[in-house]
Amino acid sequence: MLTFLKIFQLVVSVLLVISILLQNKATGFSSGMSSTNAFQSTKRGAEKVIFNASIVFAVLFVLSSLAFVFVA
Repeated sequence: MLTFLKIFQLVVSVLLVISILLQNKATGFSSGMSSTNAFQSTKRGAEKVIFNASIVFAVLFVLSSLAFVFVA
């Protein structure tokens, strides 16, 4: 069980890092402050899928970390 949790956490952490790095860098807080003609846009298509995947991977990472504490 402990080996499975280690491998699962490793895979989830790699997927989390990849999903965060794939997100558009121009959609952060600083870009909204610097642009004078900024507009509100919604996430669509692949951008929305990557955003939701990063949330899922973050939740899975936290849950696997908590499971690791209780098992170990």
